Amino acid sequence: MLKKIKIGKGVRIIIAGVVILSVISFAERKQSAEVCRSIVIKLNNQANNFFIDENDILSLMTDDGDEAIVGVDFKDLNLKEIEERVRAQKFLNKAEIYKDLKGNILVNASLRRPFARILNNGTPSGYVAMDGVILPASSKYTSRTMVITGSYMGKMTEKDLKATEDGQKIYALLKFINEDKFWKAQIAEIDIDKNLYVKIYPQVTKQIVEFGQPVQLEEKFRKLKVFYQKILPQKGWNTYERVNLEYKDQIIAE
Repeated sequence: MLKKIKIGKGVRIIIAGVVILSVISFAERKQSAEVCRSIVIKLNNQANNFFIDENDILSLMTDDGDEAIVGVDFKDLNLKEIEERVRAQKFLNKAEIYKDLKGNILVNASLRRPFARILNNGTPSGYVAMDGVILPASSKYTSRTMVITGSYMGKMTEKDLKATEDGQKIYALLKFINEDKFWKAQIAEIDIDKNLYVKIYPQVTKQIVEFGQPVQLEEKFRKLKVFYQKILPQKGWNTYERVNLEYKDQIIAE
């Protein structure tokens, strides 16, 4: 047989007070979550890569670069539009913007990393990112990477490298060099003329490397390594002024 439990008046008052406080607390939390409390920015791939920072991201999110978003009701914020504006920055290869349950706007972004610097007529004209995207020149930061020069540079900055057949050949050449520790350390500058003829200027030795068209990369770099490792040590590092790799199974040094 069940026994009825009597609740005293004092206990009922306490329970009612707890319920009221819980309702108020829930309402306050709900209200605060409807208003942007803060902006939390996480910027990845930033080590030695300082083209943009958290303040630049904030400027992209707002019209005037201040924290005008903070304190604004989420119904008045178009997060998709803000995200698209941030994504349009070419130095970023990823940007995701969303809100959490506490009313914060979270920004998760990742920087593109350049692996070549473009000089057109001696003037900085941009960078080549590791995914082939052409990045604009920056007055804020200069990346110490391999330099690309030559009469092809004006055309090269018009489209991302993967968008054209010539660009894909150049990208393959740059990628090959960047992924090989020896060549990445050895090559200082690449000159590409309007006919896509490539000349390579090494870091240490004085020989100009006449590479020719950016094709048959493995074969040409294999011959160049033979030249550096076997011919120069025997003949002398300053004996030759140029080395030509254009012809199959031949190394022409003069």
